[in-house]
Amino acid sequence: MYDGFYNLTQKPFQLSADPDFFFQSSVHKRALAYMHYGLTQGEGFVLVIGSPGTGKTMLVKSLIKNLNKEKLLIGVMMTSQVGPEDTLRMAASTFGFSFSLTDKASLLSGFEKFIAEKAREGRRLLLIVDEAQNLPKQSLEELRMLTNLDVNGNPVFQVFLVGQTELKRTIYSADMEQLKQRIVSTFQLDPLDLEETKEYILFRLQTAGWTGTPEFTPSVFEVIHEFSGGIPRRINSLCDRLLLFGYLEELKLLDEQAVTKVIVEVKEEMLLEAADEEYENSMPPLHRFSDVDSESLEHRIARLEDVVTNLRNSLNKEKALLRKAILLQLDMDAVYSDTTTSLD
Repeated sequence: MYDGFYNLTQKPFQLSADPDFFFQSSVHKRALAYMHYGLTQGEGFVLVIGSPGTGKTMLVKSLIKNLNKEKLLIGVMMTSQVGPEDTLRMAASTFGFSFSLTDKASLLSGFEKFIAEKAREGRRLLLIVDEAQNLPKQSLEELRMLTNLDVNGNPVFQVFLVGQTELKRTIYSADMEQLKQRIVSTFQLDPLDLEETKEYILFRLQTAGWTGTPEFTPSVFEVIHEFSGGIPRRINSLCDRLLLFGYLEELKLLDEQAVTKVIVEVKEEMLLEAADEEYENSMPPLHRFSDVDSESLEHRIARLEDVVTNLRNSLNKEKALLRKAILLQLDMDAVYSDTTTSLD
């Protein structure tokens, strides 16, 4: 929609992690440096910690893109709450190791032989665990045991743990001392500051073919940074909505007033979602309408009415755009008809 209106080659603020849109902020540059340092050590664990939306998955994809695949066999594992044996199976399968449904001892023995065979071919194994905060302690311990493997005294299996802040609390708890001693590098991803938020937005726009339209007033970046807290995913979500708003309003200049309107709409949606969740959580599985607190219901109805009003306004704007398109088409038909008549 808006990409055609603004002559963009693609959507600049898509939420999927595309390495072509990797913005090397000062924070992400340092994170990559720590990860490369960990790789030079060739053993143990490397930790990358960050709040949701700070760019951890994008960082992983950018790292993998530039690694030497001839020297490293790389496996990427997305985790959930899985037990130790399932963790081993998932880890093994990411490297293409095929196994039958056998007991843990046979699985572990076969996987260790596979790792040693790859080492003799001159390749180390690097396991990157994304969303690693979901792994139970026993599963982390299984991975620690794999990092103890060596061939001719050289380590052959390394693990990068990428996850949210609770991962750090898990690893640095008192009963995880052995794993903690195997950590060779740790980095905490922080949000972008105001200047880098602006650079980030312009970088993604330029990567998507932006040539200056729409224009942005300086205050827009300040408002976006304040609302998003410098979290890249939040910036993407807000900027995507802002460009859509600009397209619907046919704006070539996006100013503070425009982004403020979008933020108001987003906040209303967030409030409504929170109200829905709070309402659902507060009610028993079977409830009667009379059980609902009248004041809460009135407040909820008021919010719904506000949302409906906003939707109605948006619909009216889209109808106006449609009318313009129809009138333009009618004008073109009239011109075509006049031309045909004159030729006759």
